[in-house]
Amino acid sequence: MTLSDEARERLADIVELQPTKNGELQERWGMESGSEVHSFLESELKEYYFRDDNSLIRATAEAAELVDVEPGVTAGDEPGGTPSAVRVPALQAAILDRLAGPDEDGQSVVSVLRTLRENAGLDPDVDEVRDALQSLRRKDVVEVVYTTVPTFRLAVARDEFEVTVNDS
Repeated sequence: MTLSDEARERLADIVELQPTKNGELQERWGMESGSEVHSFLESELKEYYFRDDNSLIRATAEAAELVDVEPGVTAGDEPGGTPSAVRVPALQAAILDRLAGPDEDGQSVVSVLRTLRENAGLDPDVDEVRDALQSLRRKDVVEVVYTTVPTFRLAVARDEFEVTVNDS
């Protein structure tokens, strides 16, 4: 299957963002709906992606080789365990650097937002922080602790995985 330039660029996004969801790709690609994302995936990239057990979008091994992009997650030593490395945008890297550790109490989205504003010199809005935390959760480096409000903390110690900031 020969890919257009647009399809190749979008496949690179999938490799970089995986595991991802329609909504994340919709935002990246400037599309109107998740249905539009699904239609593009099925019509242009059907051979190069799949949905995992949690319905998250992942690229095939062939796709990763085809676009020569570092994957968003590098698997760890144990199957289904914590990744050994993640490639994330700057906001997510800042969150990983400052988020409560695995043995600490979790932080609410608002608490993470305040920490970023006070200690990282960043000024994201609350929705950006929430989306970033959920993306990190899908990458298995952040876990949700359900209390009165959902809180977040690292799933493992910071020194157990490597973080690389992507240019997106």
